[in-house]
Amino acid sequence: MDETAFRRKLSEAVERPCTFEKSLLSRCVGCDRSDRVQIAERELVTCRDADSLSRCTELHDRLRHGFAFALGTVRDDVVLSHAQEMRVQCGGLKGLQYVLDDGEEVGNVDALLEGALLKWGELEEIPYSEVVHAAAHCYKGRHG
Repeated sequence: MDETAFRRKLSEAVERPCTFEKSLLSRCVGCDRSDRVQIAERELVTCRDADSLSRCTELHDRLRHGFAFALGTVRDDVVLSHAQEMRVQCGGLKGLQYVLDDGEEVGNVDALLEGALLKWGELEEIPYSEVVHAAAHCYKGRHG
């Protein structure tokens, strides 16, 4: 399947692509709101809930901004490499879990966000500098 046909099929088949798809596909986190979909021999992750997707997208944007210095980026619109995106997604979620309750395993991203909202009230109130610091402890990425 050529790339144009794939993109067309993707937009038809996937109403809500998961914001944390890379971290879910790598199995560094899990989420009860996600579904895996196969299109043209590619595996994709979708979100079953529009409200959850909205919260995840806001969290991702805030994590990305919080990781800017660590990633050496000054603008939020710069396309990140796969490794950098994995630091934001896996590292950010594991770091948030660690700051929330001293754990590192994220079995359900949606429940993690609910816990963060219960503790801090709003996503903007999460101590992102602590999350980024914890991420360095919780997520090392792949090593050669």
